[in-house]
Amino acid sequence: MSENVTLGAALQRTWAETKETFGGVIKAPRALWGLNVADVFVQGLVYFGLLTVLGKYLSENVGLTDLHAGWIYSFLTGGFTFSMLFLGGACDKIGVRKAIAISMLLIAIGFVILSMAGSMHLTGGLYSPMFYLVLIAIFVMVIGNGMLQPTMYAGVKQFTNEKTAAVGYAMIYGLMNLGGFLAGLISPFARHHSEKILPPNGITGVFWVYTAMSFVVLVIVMAILTKKTIVKGTLTQIDQTKEEEAANKNVPILSTVLFGFAAITSLVLRFKTQNDLWYAPLVIFGVAAIWDYLKKRPDHPFRDSKFTFFIFILIPVQTLFAHQWLTVPYYIDRAFAGTTIGNNFEFFSNINPVLIFFLCPMVAVLTSRVNVYTMMIIGTFVMAVPTFFLAIGPTPVLLIAYIIAMTVGEAMWQPRFLQFAAEIAPKGKTGVYMGVAQFPWFLTKVITGLYSGWFLAKYCPKPELGLPMDTQTMWFIYGLIALISPIALIFVKGWIGKDMHERATASASSREACAESVN
Repeated sequence: MSENVTLGAALQRTWAETKETFGGVIKAPRALWGLNVADVFVQGLVYFGLLTVLGKYLSENVGLTDLHAGWIYSFLTGGFTFSMLFLGGACDKIGVRKAIAISMLLIAIGFVILSMAGSMHLTGGLYSPMFYLVLIAIFVMVIGNGMLQPTMYAGVKQFTNEKTAAVGYAMIYGLMNLGGFLAGLISPFARHHSEKILPPNGITGVFWVYTAMSFVVLVIVMAILTKKTIVKGTLTQIDQTKEEEAANKNVPILSTVLFGFAAITSLVLRFKTQNDLWYAPLVIFGVAAIWDYLKKRPDHPFRDSKFTFFIFILIPVQTLFAHQWLTVPYYIDRAFAGTTIGNNFEFFSNINPVLIFFLCPMVAVLTSRVNVYTMMIIGTFVMAVPTFFLAIGPTPVLLIAYIIAMTVGEAMWQPRFLQFAAEIAPKGKTGVYMGVAQFPWFLTKVITGLYSGWFLAKYCPKPELGLPMDTQTMWFIYGLIALISPIALIFVKGWIGKDMHERATASASSREACAESVN
């Protein structure tokens, strides 16, 4: 019998879950405290703070076009996700403490290089000394973040047990979002106070603040995560099955070489020869790499056609996530130039994380009885439609309405998607399915970054250029792109909807039966 949940009851349970999360922070083992400190200030504040101002920095400080700035974003954000495939297992070999120390040190060094690039009065522009220094900084950060995020989740697993694991993972997600919100408060303050010292806009001053913060947090985390604390805080025995060990040993060397060759060849064609088909090697060798990888893994999730279609059809609506840093900060800074909103674009660009922190548990309670596939359709639709608010015109009311409505849609489907991917995974393959489910997110970051700069230059140019703005058309097109996901999910509901729901339900029922037998 389905349970009707009122809004008041949902709010009460949301408040209860929020208190539980913060209560878990207080009562958690000291080792988990170390992870939480790194999570708030490095994974949250520093990372989201960088994403918010990097576009403006590349455009105004480095002197890149909006198109090239978008490509740098693709390299940065896509690199974070892609590097996890190669560096995610580092913590298994060297331990959580060393992995966190190395990753945070690399991130701090990356910020040192990035801050120096803006302080040394170097020549700007494409292929300039400043450009290459920024690329080096971003490359170092990509490596650091590629190690950090998997290590954080491995640490939560190590420092929690069956009773505290849910709270531990909730803390990681929630505190990271709070850190992103804090970046929106700190960045405008640091930027405005650095404009005269570090022209033209004070963003280099923001980077120096993040540099100092990275080193300070590194020292604090290492002081908390002592070897004694690690041993005392370890509540879960870390173990690998024989199948997992065999999979880890079966490194896809040929696939890696093919993909690396594709990336290098495409970059050479693009920047050295200006060939219009510069992306062809990336596509051809990328497909070859995937084919080589899959033929050695007959049970890989990509061989599940329904699951594969399901995760890839979400790419259009996921582009709105990428636009949170690729487009929204630019849009607010330029379309609202000279206003309070424009002068504090970092704050308004980072309202989404704090809303997500509070909305996710409430929406989960209200929709817990709704069919998962149905919720995916409704959630992606609710997330996509508000984009058309911005297509009406740049006004404060419509901007806030977009942020709130879009965030509600995100809270409706994104957590259910991750749950869905875990539920339908065959026994012993949950980790593989969860990893594969994130692969389209990597593609989304890369693809969206390739075209977002062109759209900005055409429809939302810098005000000082004196060119006409047409942000309405830009957001209208982005809205149409996002709507592809819910519309496609509706059309294929008969093909995959029932089957996917039955698989998820069967998996959940199986777990409940096992739990009851144990009790």
